[in-house]
Amino acid sequence: MKLIGLTGGIGTGKSTAGSFLAQRGLPVIDTDVLAREVVERGQPALAEIASAFGPEVLDDQGQLRRDALAEIVFASPE
Repeated sequence: MKLIGLTGGIGTGKSTAGSFLAQRGLPVIDTDVLAREVVERGQPALAEIASAFGPEVLDDQGQLRRDALAEIVFASPE
């Protein structure tokens, strides 16, 4: 069995290539989907993120505000 990894920056065609492979019956694991699942409301990772970065990274429904988290993470050199 061969394992193929698709990597690249934003807008480089990873999703398109993955869709192409999936249409041909190959199994595709989309880590973007997995990354979103682990930070859904009620998941332990989301509680850890809110604990580390503050409640402002959550919206009124308790879901991750990616924009707020990115602002904190990418504003600091640390």
